[in-house]
Amino acid sequence: MVPLFWLRTCLLATLAAQDACCAGGEASHSRPVWHLQPRAKTAMRRVKRAWVIPPISVPENHRRVPHLLVQIKSDKQQPGVVVYSIKGPGVDEDPKDIFSIDNRSGKVYLNTMLDREKHDRFRLKAFALDLGGVPLEDPTDLEIVVLDQNDNRPLFQQDVFTGHVVEGAEPGTLVLKAEATDADDPETDNAALRYSIVGPGAGELFTINELSGEIQTAQVRLDREVTGIYNLTLQVADMSGEGLTTTATAVIYVEDINDNPSEFTTDEFHMEAPENRQDMEVGRVMVQDKDQPGSPNWLAKFTILEGDPRGAFAIHTDPLTNEGVISLVKALDYEEQSRHELLISVQNQSPLDSSAPRVAHALAKVQLRVKDANEPPFFQDNPCRGSVNEGAPAGTEIALFRARDPDTQKAQELKYLPASDLADWLRVGPESGLVEAHQKVPPRATFPGGWYITQILAVDNGTPPLTATGTLSIEVLEVNDHAPFLFPTTAELCREGGGLVLSAADEDLAPHAAPFHFHFGPSSVHNWTLSHPNDTHVLLWPPVDVAKGLHVLPLLISDSGIPPRVRTQLLNVSVCACDQWGTCGAHAAATAAVVAGLSLGALMTILCSATLLLLLVLLVAGLERSRRQALRKGLLGDSQDDLRNNVLNYDEQGGGEEDQDAYDLSQLRDPDLFGPPAPRGKPLRRRDTPYSYALPQHPQRVATCPADIEDFINEGLQAADSDPGVPPYDTALIYDYEGDRSVSGSLSSILSSLADEDQDYDYLSDWGPRFRRLAELYGQ
Repeated sequence: MVPLFWLRTCLLATLAAQDACCAGGEASHSRPVWHLQPRAKTAMRRVKRAWVIPPISVPENHRRVPHLLVQIKSDKQQPGVVVYSIKGPGVDEDPKDIFSIDNRSGKVYLNTMLDREKHDRFRLKAFALDLGGVPLEDPTDLEIVVLDQNDNRPLFQQDVFTGHVVEGAEPGTLVLKAEATDADDPETDNAALRYSIVGPGAGELFTINELSGEIQTAQVRLDREVTGIYNLTLQVADMSGEGLTTTATAVIYVEDINDNPSEFTTDEFHMEAPENRQDMEVGRVMVQDKDQPGSPNWLAKFTILEGDPRGAFAIHTDPLTNEGVISLVKALDYEEQSRHELLISVQNQSPLDSSAPRVAHALAKVQLRVKDANEPPFFQDNPCRGSVNEGAPAGTEIALFRARDPDTQKAQELKYLPASDLADWLRVGPESGLVEAHQKVPPRATFPGGWYITQILAVDNGTPPLTATGTLSIEVLEVNDHAPFLFPTTAELCREGGGLVLSAADEDLAPHAAPFHFHFGPSSVHNWTLSHPNDTHVLLWPPVDVAKGLHVLPLLISDSGIPPRVRTQLLNVSVCACDQWGTCGAHAAATAAVVAGLSLGALMTILCSATLLLLLVLLVAGLERSRRQALRKGLLGDSQDDLRNNVLNYDEQGGGEEDQDAYDLSQLRDPDLFGPPAPRGKPLRRRDTPYSYALPQHPQRVATCPADIEDFINEGLQAADSDPGVPPYDTALIYDYEGDRSVSGSLSSILSSLADEDQDYDYLSDWGPRFRRLAELYGQ
């Protein structure tokens, strides 16, 4: 293939332009493009060649556009018949329209400024076509290289770098590494970075590697308690430190170590604490520590070394203030100990670092004063038990129930009084607390289980006064103050044989009662015998030839008390002949004999029983009289109606027609002609008389002469006055007082309908059989 053209001239122009770019100037493209002319045909042989176009360099940020980059020319045809074109990125591909070509002359132009950081080179295809569009040559590559300029500053990867280093670290300890980048060509000095620390005094404590950006400690003088945070200004520059620069900040924290012990702010603290209180704070002790607040190197740990043998105090650390909080675990007693002196120590929760100075634990004293409080009194022996004999006289001391006041330690300043109503037979000394009998002590049997339980109050003189409540239990002791008695004291005994069972009882309780002991009186002469089947009974056996009749035997009965009580009683035994059923035949005679031989005590007992029976009979008679009067009042009734409309019953007609048969009036005319009338059955009764009333009594005698008529009438009047029921017939009549209310209802037409509805007719049944039917009709 015959070469199209020679590009020697173009290559020289390109090299000249590249040299101008490197010198910071612009290459001149006004010189003509030369290509090698072919030699004589006879002198040399033509060789086939391809396009040889070296890379074309163009600097970025070139401002003069359009700018001629290169001219291509084909020698295949004559000028004017070849059409040139280029294709590729920057022409017809993104980014488009950066390069263009004159299709007649073959000149390639740069149309805009280039940015190497975006596109550092372009590879294009160059074409040579005839006028018909037929390629005259094979396409060839055209490479355009964008030359870098120092147009980008170096940038740190972050604005603030953070590092940590412990205080007292050795020199050369790595703290942090600062890193930066530069968008320029890393193969040129435009991206050659150098690091440095700027600012006064920073280089004394920290150094930075200018190539790597590593920051290290320079000395061992780092002390967190002096300076805890360092702020360094870092700088990075390109062109090996001579070009563009950028700054950033490095914050270095000095980490704490426990190189400072905790110390008390003072050697002695003063506090107060109330007595009888616990689980409360009483005060705080302050400490100081230069280490980092909130860290274990700063937190204090307190210990109570001395002054608390009972373990009444506790101390713990307040995590916010690092103060020692002293609290009460047990209640304090002012009377027992009014002041306490505590010795406490403090140290850090973490051990001291080896670089810290060795010192002893910090010590301090706490002077604590106990504030006195009014405490309630208390009974030392509670409940208090006392005892007293039943029947003990007034003034008998029972118990000394005293309390103690913790404030004064004196019982004399307390007042004593019962907590509730105290029994009448007791009293409590208000000053002494002495419990004694105010009256004779009641019998033991009146107390449940023989115990009396009450409560006593002890009141102090505080403000306000406080009280203590104590329980007082008094046992009423049984006393043998009653002798046993025998029963029965009278008995019947068959002469045919057999014994008599006797028993005894005692009002006292055990151990002052059974077992009982039975003996005959020392002056008795007989041959009766006694046997003891148990503790409370005895069998009396008569002699074989016992005589019939009354036998009076003196018996001595004693109890088991200390000392024992003895009673002498006469036993009246009536011995008689009994039938086959064991019944005494001479019961009446024996009974009379027994009555004749009764003792004075037995007679008094019988007399009292008879009197009581008579009183009971009189009481029953009085109740019966009251019932009858209430019945009569019910018959008459208590009507609330106007008395002017009532029909009054005056009882003035006597017995009506039958009244003529009550007595023979001829006796009054000639009483001498008639003897005493013989009774002829039942005496006559008025029909309106209630059947429950007693029958009237007739006069005891009949008048025998006209002079005795007056006596006859007087006797009738006396009979009428003494009869509470119906007055005697044909005698002076007792008229009801006019105006007394009647059992009949009101005759008023206004209230008659209402009265009939509420009227109770059941009382008509009490008037006799003639009214019973009426009561049944109206009662329904």
